[in-house]
Amino acid sequence: MERSCRTIALLLVALVVVALMCMGFIFLLFGDDLLDFARIAAVRFSLAGRQAELDTPAGTSTELVRFTINPGDTPPVIGQNLSAAGLINDAALFTDYVQAERLDVELEAGTYFLTQTQTIPEIALALTDSRNSQITFTILEGWRIEEIAAAIDTNPLFGFTGADFLTVVGPGAEVTPEFREFVGLPAGASLEGFLYPDTYILPPDTTAEGLRDLLLETFELEIGAQLPQDAAAQGWSLFEVATLASIVEREAVVSEEQPLIAGVYRNRLDINQRLEADPTVQYGKARIGDWWPGITRADYTNVVSPYNTYLNNGLPPGPIANPGLAAIQAVVYPEASDFFYFRADCRTDGRHDFARTFEEHLANGC
Repeated sequence: MERSCRTIALLLVALVVVALMCMGFIFLLFGDDLLDFARIAAVRFSLAGRQAELDTPAGTSTELVRFTINPGDTPPVIGQNLSAAGLINDAALFTDYVQAERLDVELEAGTYFLTQTQTIPEIALALTDSRNSQITFTILEGWRIEEIAAAIDTNPLFGFTGADFLTVVGPGAEVTPEFREFVGLPAGASLEGFLYPDTYILPPDTTAEGLRDLLLETFELEIGAQLPQDAAAQGWSLFEVATLASIVEREAVVSEEQPLIAGVYRNRLDINQRLEADPTVQYGKARIGDWWPGITRADYTNVVSPYNTYLNNGLPPGPIANPGLAAIQAVVYPEASDFFYFRADCRTDGRHDFARTFEEHLANGC
């Protein structure tokens, strides 16, 4: 009997030793995974009663918020930054959630555009792929560079300010020698007139310099090769074309009239008659936030500016706005006529009445 008990005891010890060895071997092979499994299970258990919190957004604002994950940011750091930005209410809850769903290893460095109305699960999923982040930015035809800068400042998605943009497109802006030669840009000139109006889809890391370069590249692409050649054959540089086109852009309400209005101005230039274009007076009279102010007849002489074409012959020193392609084409390919005058008609339809003589012009008045 004693021998049997001793045998059973030895067998039990052997079994325990074998079991421990097996467990040790398994732990060596899968120890980290087992610990991770246990940790995830514990976190999921703690989240079981917090679904309502997970599904409750931080606020009601639908305004997009620019949010950046820097390389090396851990889930707790990301959660704290989200909380500081007002995008989530509980940084620790965010951290627990991404760990429980194994999204902590998928969070991707980059820039994202998020809103307060997104829940923690929605935000966590969004932060796994920065490729969907983009900035839609529209520049309208006839905007001057200050209006573009103002639009940048009202867009919370940009990582730079309107002032930053003005620094790289204002007087003395740096451009490649090829672009300077392409348009005939004078030394010290701004890039007014060449920031091509369009709707752009931009990556979130766009810089002021990057936006400038894109606008100039688009200008070159849209202008093409033939128009500059045709302008040069007429003795015009693209800088001069853009200057007159910017006036045509601001004058014409109905786009079909642009070639005829351009033709009137070119008729005046041909005989050295002053352009007497109201937008050039507005350009000289403008103040911050009021870039195209109303003008009176007295302003024709009271606004002392090299851009005022009621006081100065020929073209102004440079473009007063950024014209679209149609206005540029209108200057190079104007509609031929013997008109020297035009004025807004009395029908409030945006069109103009054209005249050959000043007397006819006066007769067209309301």
